[in-house]
Amino acid sequence: MTQVLLLVDVQNDFAPGGALAVPQGDEIVPIINQLLPCFDHVIATKDWHPKGHASFASTHGESVGSVIDLRGIKQMMWPDHCVQNTAGAQLIASLQQSHIDHVVLKGTQLSIDSYSGFFDNQRQQATGLEAYLREHNYTDVYIAGLATDYCVKFTALDSVSCGFNTYVIKDACRGVNININDSEDAFKEMENSGCKMVVSGDILTHC
Repeated sequence: MTQVLLLVDVQNDFAPGGALAVPQGDEIVPIINQLLPCFDHVIATKDWHPKGHASFASTHGESVGSVIDLRGIKQMMWPDHCVQNTAGAQLIASLQQSHIDHVVLKGTQLSIDSYSGFFDNQRQQATGLEAYLREHNYTDVYIAGLATDYCVKFTALDSVSCGFNTYVIKDACRGVNININDSEDAFKEMENSGCKMVVSGDILTHC
């Protein structure tokens, strides 16, 4: 089987009530649960930040939503979220986790953020996801998760750049939408970069 389902950051802190809640972020879980049996292999990424991470506004005394220059690239300041070994960093409990075969931790370096499941934001270090996919001969990557306009987008763009056939399951993603059109703009950017946009029904009808 050459297809794999990649779940991006389906974690408590991105669900309603979490430290960095994505609006309606929990709505994707029932959709994902329907999709899980359609794939022989499922991978999940998790934001896994150390305390005092560079992406946290509190680390720099900045306000949430401000943008700073971090080692030469623009970095959005976020509330403390997905701190290692906290409840917020765990996968949402209603997700049927028994289907998940492999977990990739990202954002583990103190001084660099990592939106993508493949590389940190400065592409200095890989997470091991690309190597894992190649080792298991996966060619087609189906992506769902949180958030459309950040970690889903950058994971999908890196997936395409690494040469994988990349499918984004639009109804199984939700965005932060700091600006009202951020999610739609992200979908357009992913599509223009070579990702294929699909919905869960496309997969379930052939499952």
